[in-house]
Amino acid sequence: MKFGKQVTLGLIQMSMAENPETNLEKAIQKINQAAQKGAQIICLPELFNTLYFPQVPKNKKFFQYAEKIPGKTTKSLGKIAKENKIVLIAGSIFEKAGNKYYNTTVVFNEKGKLLGKYRKTHIPHDPNFFEQHYFEPGNTGYRVFKTKYGNIGTLICYDQWFPEAARINALMGADIVFYPTAIGTNKHLHQTEGNWQQAWENVQRGHAIANGIIVCAVNRVGIENNSKFWGGSFVCNGFGKTIKRAGKKEEVLIAQVDLGHGKYVKEGWRFFYNRKPETYKKLIETKK
Repeated sequence: MKFGKQVTLGLIQMSMAENPETNLEKAIQKINQAAQKGAQIICLPELFNTLYFPQVPKNKKFFQYAEKIPGKTTKSLGKIAKENKIVLIAGSIFEKAGNKYYNTTVVFNEKGKLLGKYRKTHIPHDPNFFEQHYFEPGNTGYRVFKTKYGNIGTLICYDQWFPEAARINALMGADIVFYPTAIGTNKHLHQTEGNWQQAWENVQRGHAIANGIIVCAVNRVGIENNSKFWGGSFVCNGFGKTIKRAGKKEEVLIAQVDLGHGKYVKEGWRFFYNRKPETYKKLIETKK
C-alpha cells in the first residue's frame, strides 16, 4: 500500500584508508554508483574521509586532517551532487573553525548548493571513543533541511542514543533523519551488558516509531587498530519496520521509502497530538 511520495535512498557503507584523498575518491565512486541505481538522496558515513582517529586519546598529528567548511572536500562533493542531480548528506567531516574543531555534516541539494551544516551535539568520551579530545559540542542547534525530495534531519552517531534529538528533528518537520555513524566493537572491550549492535539498531527503530519518521543509519566497515566496525547500515520506516539492512562488508544500499507512511502513523497513533510538554520540565534541568 502506498501512502504518499516515493523516494529512493542510497546509503554508502565503506571502509576507510589512511589517505583522505583516497577516501574521497572512493566516496565519489560509490555516490556515482548509488545515483546510477536511482538514488535521489545519498548519505556517507561519519568521518568518511579519514580513519576513525578518536579511538586514540588526544594526538596532535590527527589535527592535520581538520579542514574548513566550505573547503576542498565540500567543493568536490557539491560538484558530484550537481552532476548526479542528487541530495547529498556528506557523512561528517573533521571541521576546523577558527581555533575550534567540530564533527560536522553538510547537506547539498540537487543543484550542488550547500544548504547548510550540522555540528554533532552529543560527544562521547569513553574507551575507544575519545571524541572530547578532538571535538567541541556542536553549536549549530538541530537542523532540518528542506529539499526537493523531502525534509531531511541530520544527526551524527552518538546523537543516536538521545531520544530528545530525534524528537526535535521530528518537531522541526523532518520526514527522514540520517545518522552518519562510526560504531563497532573493540577487541579489548567485552559486550557484558548485551549485544551492542542490536541495542544500536533497536534504539533507532524506537525513534522512528515514536516520531513517525524514516530513520537511516550509515555505518563504516573494516578493522582499524583495535576496532572492528560492524556495518549493518539500515533504513526503517515510521513504524520501525526495517526496509533494508546492509551486511558486514562494503555496500551501496538502495532503499525506496514512502514519505506519506510516517504522516499516516502520526495521524493514526496521534503521539504528537497527545504530547504534554508542560510535564516535561525535568528534561531541561541543568545536569549536576
